[in-house]
Amino acid sequence: QVHIVESGGDLVQPGGSLRLSCAVSGNNFSISAADWYRQAPGGQRELVAAISGGGATVYGHSVKGRATISRDNAKNTVYLQIDNLKVDDTAVYYCNLPGASKGGPYEHDYWGQGTQVTVSS
Repeated sequence: QVHIVESGGDLVQPGGSLRLSCAVSGNNFSISAADWYRQAPGGQRELVAAISGGGATVYGHSVKGRATISRDNAKNTVYLQIDNLKVDDTAVYYCNLPGASKGGPYEHDYWGQGTQVTVSS
C-alpha cells in the first residue's frame, strides 16, 4: 500500500514563499513521476506542476516562473517551491502519483490528503 503525506502548507503574506513536501512510503515503492495539483474553494482541481521520471518539468500557466518542482529519490519525496505568492494561490495543494490510466508509470492513481495554502495580508 502506498501512503502519501503532504506538508508545508501555511498562511503567508503576498510576496512570500513556501515549500511543500510530498513524502511517499510503501513496500518497495520508489517514486518517479509526480504531480502537484491545487483546488481553490468553489474551483476545479488544476495542475500546478509535474515532474517526469527523467526529471523533465511542466508548470501550469498560473505559477510559471514562480514555481519549482523537484524530487529527492533518496527520501522518496517530491517538493514544490512557490515564490512571490499571490492571493490567487490560495488553495488546497495535492500530491498525485499518476496511474497508467493517465499515462503515468504507476499501476494506480495515488493522491495525498492535501495541504492548505492561504495567501493573505
